[in-house]
Amino acid sequence: MTTLRTSGRRKQAMAAAAVVAALLTTAACGGGDSDGDNGGSKTGAAGFDAANNKVAQASLAKKGGTLKFAGAQDADSWDTTRGYYGFMWNFARYYSRQLVTNKTEPGKAGAELTPDLATGLAKVTDDGKTYTYTLRDGITWEDGKPITSKDIKYGIERVWAQDVLAGGPTYLKEVLDPKGEYPGPYKDKSKDKLGLKAIETPDDKTIVFKLPKANSDFEEMLALISASPVRQDKDTKSKYGLKPFSSGPYKFESYDPGKSLKLVRNENWKPESDPIRKAYPDAITLNIFSNANEMDRRLIAGDYDLDINQTGMSPQGRTIALKEHKANLDNPVSGYIRYAVFPQSVKPFDNENCRKAVIVGADHVSLQNARGGPIAGGDIGTNMLPPSVPGSEGQAYDPYQLAGKNKSGNVAEAKKLLKACGKPNGFKTTIAVRNNKPVEVATAESLQASLKKIGIQADIEQYDGSQTSGIIGSPSNVKKKGFGIIIMGWGPDFPSVQGFGLPLWHSKYILESGNNNYALIKDKAIDGLFEDYVNTLDDAEKTKIATEINHKVMEGGYYLPFVFEKFINWRGSRLANVYTSDGYSGMYDFVNLGLKSAK
Repeated sequence: MTTLRTSGRRKQAMAAAAVVAALLTTAACGGGDSDGDNGGSKTGAAGFDAANNKVAQASLAKKGGTLKFAGAQDADSWDTTRGYYGFMWNFARYYSRQLVTNKTEPGKAGAELTPDLATGLAKVTDDGKTYTYTLRDGITWEDGKPITSKDIKYGIERVWAQDVLAGGPTYLKEVLDPKGEYPGPYKDKSKDKLGLKAIETPDDKTIVFKLPKANSDFEEMLALISASPVRQDKDTKSKYGLKPFSSGPYKFESYDPGKSLKLVRNENWKPESDPIRKAYPDAITLNIFSNANEMDRRLIAGDYDLDINQTGMSPQGRTIALKEHKANLDNPVSGYIRYAVFPQSVKPFDNENCRKAVIVGADHVSLQNARGGPIAGGDIGTNMLPPSVPGSEGQAYDPYQLAGKNKSGNVAEAKKLLKACGKPNGFKTTIAVRNNKPVEVATAESLQASLKKIGIQADIEQYDGSQTSGIIGSPSNVKKKGFGIIIMGWGPDFPSVQGFGLPLWHSKYILESGNNNYALIKDKAIDGLFEDYVNTLDDAEKTKIATEINHKVMEGGYYLPFVFEKFINWRGSRLANVYTSDGYSGMYDFVNLGLKSAK
């Protein structure tokens, strides 16, 4: 979970340029670091990596004070139906609740589900097609009225109103109404606007989901922010994101889009009704900066506590922080994979050996350095399943020896593959890269240089990064432009092979616009494995199938993975109860952050 997600859930805005890896390595090894590696510091910081998959300063959180977020980008929307940035999903739990949510625990445990508005996890019957929940006592809206099963149903129904509320994930729509028969609440002709047949509300405390077909990740979809309740009489439709009506411990006091946001306590929230949220601060603020370097300067100065975007510090801020404030930094794995993908519609990438020539011929160390090196960029990517997803084997699965004998590029092997694909003298192609992502441009330049050594001449075309879905998301445009290589990245919507790979690898996800299956993979074996996966309720079997899907994808040579991404994130010295969570792709879990002092 799309940090800002680059495409799909997180549209991750990587506002960082490439930095010389040697500089980072020197800084990380302590040059000028008086704080020591893990021993805390005189400023009260917990120590380097102290909150990476573990809790830092847990016992020091006090009630009160103002938690101060900074950000280089506002949310795509604060509307629970429309938000698709990972940091929005993390932050939205301050003012929204769901039937179930991620555990408030560090590392892998944070990706597990736990009851929130519901008294327990689902009672699953009818061979995985019926999910029944009972609501807790004492759950209320910000005006004190009870939250009912109908409010949850209505909130979910809004996902169908894509013409008015475009932007958020649509898994629930696809699973509950695969034929697209329900028109959405704004076109619903029933009197109560609750006409979606797949959700039943026999009373105010009971909600029943009846899936036309089983899906073993359905409860993961109910943990998404898009499954939050929305009260019908408070639904302002396309304007709802300006002031959502709160079901959580905080409510909107003020919001100036693109500039600032302030949450204050919801006095009608009852702590005893909420097993998830500690609600330590009295207020939570967000200020948006147009300049990432200035934001990092203010974070380092102590004016703000953390970066809401959680995409890593800018190269300038990172260098200063590594040298002088290392005890305030964590270096989590982000859950994202950065990669190149080869559209099969663009010749000669319809030939598997031509694709594999690029994979083994590329200089993977150079690509890693272009992303920021081992510390700020990540480990060399060897396959396409992120380490946080069950079924991942991490670098242990390296079918092309990208972190092994081929890590600096294997010219001889690449030339053999070029000969096998009928291009012994190489060929010309175009690398497509977003113009608003300097680190991606640097990656493209690295790839261009190493491909030249094997006889492939690659031109780089930068396109408008805000128009991704209409440019590289249009297969006809990709073919017309001759984009043989596309630089991209992806993170899981929820921690499963379905939540990560379905939009990338399943043939039914090839779309005329907004396409994410850029490689145009139409593999009956892969489609069949996804079908097996959604019908399998056994976790061990699901993990096995996920591994198999990843192997099939890699065997086809559709992708050149760059890195299993890592970040350098700032942790303010005032913060307490801080930890990274796999449930939020290595971000800090916002919901129970506290301050050491209420001042």
